[in-house]
Amino acid sequence: MDYKSSLIQDGNPMENLEKQLICPICLEMFTKPVVILPCQHNLCRKCASDVFQAANPYWTNRSSSLSMSGGRFRCPSCRHEVIMDRHGVYGLQRNLLVENIIDIYKQECSSRPLQKGSHPMCKEHEDEKINIYCLTCEVPTCSMCKVFGAHQACEVAPLQSVFQGQKTELSNCVSMLVAGNDRVQTIITQLEDSCRVTKENSHQVKEELSQKFDTLYAILDEKKSELLQRITREQEEKLGFIEALIQQYRGQLDKSTKLVETAIQSLDEPGGATFLLSAKELIKSIVEASKGCQLGKIEQGFENMDYFTLDLEHIVDTLRAIDFGTDEDEEEFIEEEEDQGEEVSTEGKEEGHQ
Repeated sequence: MDYKSSLIQDGNPMENLEKQLICPICLEMFTKPVVILPCQHNLCRKCASDVFQAANPYWTNRSSSLSMSGGRFRCPSCRHEVIMDRHGVYGLQRNLLVENIIDIYKQECSSRPLQKGSHPMCKEHEDEKINIYCLTCEVPTCSMCKVFGAHQACEVAPLQSVFQGQKTELSNCVSMLVAGNDRVQTIITQLEDSCRVTKENSHQVKEELSQKFDTLYAILDEKKSELLQRITREQEEKLGFIEALIQQYRGQLDKSTKLVETAIQSLDEPGGATFLLSAKELIKSIVEASKGCQLGKIEQGFENMDYFTLDLEHIVDTLRAIDFGTDEDEEEFIEEEEDQGEEVSTEGKEEGHQ
């Protein structure tokens, strides 16, 4: 084996050396003792024995009392036919150089951290570790399944190479997923910003709307107070006029009552001379009192206050029609309100003059 040229080709000598120490049967690092075939390829003695036993099922081992002339099998690397004597694989020469290289390699790798977890075993061959990958079936399996089992006709590859490939693929998938998560997080951040801005904008327009309605309330309260004051002034003027008339009529009534009492007393006077002395003056006073009954009066409907009634149906309809719109719509609404206010003011003035 040309270890030097292989090691130079790779930037990682230890990793490349490990590849050179892989058994073509079990696809793991050679397990001592290591035997070398006449074609100069190496095998674990156990793997060589498994291949030899599979090719020579009736051959007995050297501990048997029966003696066989030997057997043959083909090298799994180059398919060269290997002829064995009666000792079988125990007659093959051990490759001490490879065994020494394995020892040195293991010493160099002794500082590497141990992998956690136990190595999975093959379900079909319980004593065999899963050490190869079936590319045809896309499942990991063991070397015995490739040599004797269900994967004899399948294409296989070392578990490590497939492991590295799928690990790289998984890493790429993770990178893609992380990138996707970053994009999703960016969208979430944008949506959260949109929520915040929406709340701020809503609060702002609510404040503006409240201020506008507060202005309307203030205008309505001011107008209400003004109209109530006008009604109160009109009420006071009319009541003052009526109460003055009442005082005049009461004064006239008191004067007439006293004259009636005086006249009755005169009528009770038995003497004619005495009666005549006061009767003429009394009759004159009664006649003057009768003329004084023609005092001022109120006109019909004087107490009516209907001319202070407001027709607000169109304003109510306008208020009910208030809705959100563009600035142009708001300007038109304000102009309509001003026009209607002028009309109401004009009507109130005309009714007041009446």
